[in-house]
Amino acid sequence: MTTDTPSLPSRMWRGFVIMLRQWWDTDYHPAGMDSLRQSPDEIDLKRCAPFIFLHLGCLFVIWVGFSWFALAAAVALYVVRMFAITAFYHRYFSHRAYKTSRFMQFLFAVIGNTAMQRGALWWAAHHRHHHQHSDEEVDVHSPIQRGFLWSHIGWITSPRNFPTEYSRIKDFAKHPELVFLNRHDMIIPLLYGATLWLVGWLLQMYAPSLGTTGAQLFVWGFFVSTVPLMHGTFFINSLAHVFGGRRFKTTDTSRNSLLLAVITLGEGWHNNHHHYMHSARQGFYWYELDISFYVIKMLSWVGLVWDVRPVPAKIYAEARNQGISKDSAASADAEEDDISAPTATAELGS
Repeated sequence: MTTDTPSLPSRMWRGFVIMLRQWWDTDYHPAGMDSLRQSPDEIDLKRCAPFIFLHLGCLFVIWVGFSWFALAAAVALYVVRMFAITAFYHRYFSHRAYKTSRFMQFLFAVIGNTAMQRGALWWAAHHRHHHQHSDEEVDVHSPIQRGFLWSHIGWITSPRNFPTEYSRIKDFAKHPELVFLNRHDMIIPLLYGATLWLVGWLLQMYAPSLGTTGAQLFVWGFFVSTVPLMHGTFFINSLAHVFGGRRFKTTDTSRNSLLLAVITLGEGWHNNHHHYMHSARQGFYWYELDISFYVIKMLSWVGLVWDVRPVPAKIYAEARNQGISKDSAASADAEEDDISAPTATAELGS
């Protein structure tokens, strides 16, 4: 008597093939996206593999060694990619806090993808859901609901959170190039790693005084730079809801933190942001460091971005009413940006 039940090796092989195909095309789900969204909300070990790989890769510094050039490259790549995440993945794609051209939105979707936090559409769709349900039971990365570790990194390994909710990001999902980057979000990191190795090899050949190699630049730029960048971003989901002060009485546990603002180029003013999420500025006052906003403002001066949304006067009034000193609030009002949109001939990206 025969049976149609596949053998264990066949099932394992089929699972491996599906996993590889999903890594290549994140929209591929044999049982359908709706079925995946109904799956148990738990850590999936195979989805932990990329994160384990990134962390273990840092150990290769033992073999490739140190050079000041490699360290400088790692720091520079951290800053550039953190800006792509904070200014574009977050303030642009998630909140539309300013406008830019279709080319610029594509360029920074590519740069953001090198941070290995998946595609811009997936990222923004989840973030919009977070603001709609912050710290509620359905918030996928609330430390109040599921604990600190889950909100920090556990949620991103759950199959339930893997599909992209395109219905939440229709305004950008109309652009096929962004959908392609989102579906095939492994291509850019692979090209990024290969480019680092190639540049390091060329520098070894033609600028040996820099003391770097292909392998060294790859390890420092791909692993050492990316791991702190990843955790810095994840801290906004986790630590920014348990550590810091609260200026506004929001319905969630969002908090303001100078330390997190330094690490993330300005994202640490999380309570400000949850009170008014539409502004390109998250450090509402002159003394609240917000490097991403400063760069956005400079980009507006040269016409690369426009219609940068400021913090409304009514928000500063609410801050005064909730305990901010009158002098500080008046100073902040003077600092409020009224950026006039430059004449733009480029095609709107949104």
